[in-house]
Amino acid sequence: MIKKICLAVFALAMFSAQAQIEELEASPFTKVEQTVGLTKVILEYSRPAMRGRVIFGELVPFDKLYRTGANVNTKISFDKDVTINGKELKAGTYAIFTKPGKMAWEVIFYTDASNWGTPREWDYSKVALTITAKVKATFSPVESFTMSFKNLSDNAADLEISWENTSVNLNIGVYSDKEVVASIEKTLAGPTAQDYALAARYYLSKKDFDKALSLIDKAVDKSKGTRFDFSYSFRKAQLLAQKGDYKAAIKQATDAKSLAEKAGKEAVVKRIVGAIAGWSKN
Repeated sequence: MIKKICLAVFALAMFSAQAQIEELEASPFTKVEQTVGLTKVILEYSRPAMRGRVIFGELVPFDKLYRTGANVNTKISFDKDVTINGKELKAGTYAIFTKPGKMAWEVIFYTDASNWGTPREWDYSKVALTITAKVKATFSPVESFTMSFKNLSDNAADLEISWENTSVNLNIGVYSDKEVVASIEKTLAGPTAQDYALAARYYLSKKDFDKALSLIDKAVDKSKGTRFDFSYSFRKAQLLAQKGDYKAAIKQATDAKSLAEKAGKEAVVKRIVGAIAGWSKN
């Protein structure tokens, strides 16, 4: 009897597991990844539908904080600094909250994007940026809440928010031209001190001391007058010591010590002093 009961319970559990019904989402989740110039923008939001309801002024009251969509926070992420309608916004992830009005919307970029809906307690210190966007009428009714990127160019794109008969536009500006120019200037300037130092390390691992020394000399020269000049100078001293030229290593380390003292790097100074003491025994 007990065996039959156990079998019946097991069969019921199996039926329940197999008979689960997948529910349709009332407000489907959407994720859009859009590159604007050299900036990656990721938009995540859920899309409620009109379903015969009056939206703005009734379902979504005027001049009240609105989650801007449905379910979890509508989020937008930028991997580089941008501007929104000409105002600067740092790279990061933001919740987008709005206060829809009859003539204009207040659009708020909020640094805490972990809420479901609107925050229980509004924290003004988390408001990164607030923008006012004029309301425009759509050409035809928009059934599902929609956020889309339009008018893409090398330096900008429009983010359009539309639902029912209403739309608002935000202009996202990026710094593509500035970034391209910076990249060109960096490339034309040639290898950095760090590039030369890494190349020197490679040739040192191959025991090609002459090649390594010629490269570390370039790193030292490239770093002169920078806040890391002591570091490259000491690297040259270490390379000379590995080559077995302790006299030259001590002389170079002494120069590095002076640079480190000037930079106020006490820990580095102690390390250099210890190295000099060790090399002096050879």
